[in-house]
Amino acid sequence: MIAFIINPISGGIRPEAARERAELAASILDRHGNPAEVFITERAGHGKELAKAAVARGADLVMAWGGDGTINEVASALVFSDIPLGIVPAGSGNGLARQLGIGRHPADAIRQALGARPRQIDVGELADRLFVNVAGIGFDAHVAWRFNEAGTRRRGLVTYASISSRALVSYRPSTYRIRIGDEDCPPVRAVLVTIANSAEFGNGAIIAPGAQVDDGELDLVVMEEHSRLNTIAQLPRLFQGTVHHAKGCTMRRVTRATIECDQPMQFHVDGEPVQGGTSLRVRIHPGALYVSV
Repeated sequence: MIAFIINPISGGIRPEAARERAELAASILDRHGNPAEVFITERAGHGKELAKAAVARGADLVMAWGGDGTINEVASALVFSDIPLGIVPAGSGNGLARQLGIGRHPADAIRQALGARPRQIDVGELADRLFVNVAGIGFDAHVAWRFNEAGTRRRGLVTYASISSRALVSYRPSTYRIRIGDEDCPPVRAVLVTIANSAEFGNGAIIAPGAQVDDGELDLVVMEEHSRLNTIAQLPRLFQGTVHHAKGCTMRRVTRATIECDQPMQFHVDGEPVQGGTSLRVRIHPGALYVSV
């Protein structure tokens, strides 16, 4: 049995499009010949609930149609099991889908998932929250919080870009103390601390060049801020795949780390905002998720 979980508002589209997405999924699954169920998410966290219930009913494949947040919810229900995740990307960034080579055309993505041999990828963990693409503290987490506060009717790439532009002026970085394994790093005043499982934030913005989803490691990227002007000047490097050459940028491959700050930290997992404490633990779960791509 195949379960299909659809976010009706991912990518900033109208909620009425949920029926169109459901009908397309149902028609392809019907032609595929396997029993199928199609569900529409109604609130934050609903995707994880639906995926858990589908697994309990004997699903052989669970498909997530949405953005990185939807994929995160469904993946969190499938991690450490042998039930694979299929992806139909429809979010504002689609970082993981792009890195896995999944196209934006829904019908093609569905057919590819149905015909693929599942492969294992790593899953990251930040402060007891799982992520499959990218997690972070600092500027990107600040933007994730503002984007979430914008509400469902204002989601989409244009809103995300607008929030990011305004935040570049107003955001104030914090000082972090980072321990990698048993090594204490010098305190750093950073505009962002990113923990990447794959290379890309989304929309072609490469935060961790060379990161692989199945190498058993996470890429810890720290962008120290010398000045806001320098930070802004380095932004084009994200789209050139050369952010590791930016002034103040350091990258380390890690399996476990701890990040501390004098004040509680806001962070995000796959773009979903979370309020954390003054100490956040990072670790990797190698090969913990099957994906059908």
